[in-house]
Amino acid sequence: MKIAVTGKGGVGKTTFAATLARLYAAEGRPVLAADVDPDANLGLALGFDEETLDSIVPISKMRKLVEERTGATAGNQFYHLNPKVDDIPDKYGKVCNGVRLLVLGTVETGGGGCVCPENVMLKRIINNLVLRREDVVILDMEAGLEHLGRGTTEGVDAFIVVIEPGARSVQTYKNVKRLASDLGVAQVKVVANKVRNTEDEEFIRSRIPAEDLLGILHYNTEVIDADRQGKSPYDFSETVTAEITKIKEKIDQNSSL
Repeated sequence: MKIAVTGKGGVGKTTFAATLARLYAAEGRPVLAADVDPDANLGLALGFDEETLDSIVPISKMRKLVEERTGATAGNQFYHLNPKVDDIPDKYGKVCNGVRLLVLGTVETGGGGCVCPENVMLKRIINNLVLRREDVVILDMEAGLEHLGRGTTEGVDAFIVVIEPGARSVQTYKNVKRLASDLGVAQVKVVANKVRNTEDEEFIRSRIPAEDLLGILHYNTEVIDADRQGKSPYDFSETVTAEITKIKEKIDQNSSL
């Protein structure tokens, strides 16, 4: 199972991705959480300490590694499109609370369909992350849709779009669904976050098809407190953990995920 968690900035992607990863790890499943956001903070949400996280260099920034694996150099415009990557999670990943964290970073080169060496590496890694049937891979994507334009995430089984009660978030879901179909990813599901009241919930249910809505997370100050203290929401808020547990159960029931 390989899930990409996406959505516009500030909607709570990292809180959801980290808590879902912790829940699977608590079951004893092998879990790899990949941070594909240039503003990487998935590690804190998983419970890593700041010193460990400060020591991690994103794969996309490892110039020497990218050059070695792809053959790309300043004077060489030709490079391998199938670099060796199967050893990267074990070699460069860090483990905490049963979750292996791999910080991929992102490609900062503009332009749709980027085929730069860094993108080749990231795409190849994402496509090769699952090795065994029981493995769970959760990717915390960068905000927005650029990763879809580059095709970095075409190797995932499903997108989960985290939205909040608002027209712009709903539009992001629609755009992800449209672009995902171009990548051959049929499963695009939604988690609604920061839902405050009945009106918010009615708005969500009126805009998102029932078959796409995995569940609702209510506005929760405990999550804000966890972030302020650099703690994992899983360890800090029983409420949000219980709500995401229900969503996880729905994911598990859907065999196509």
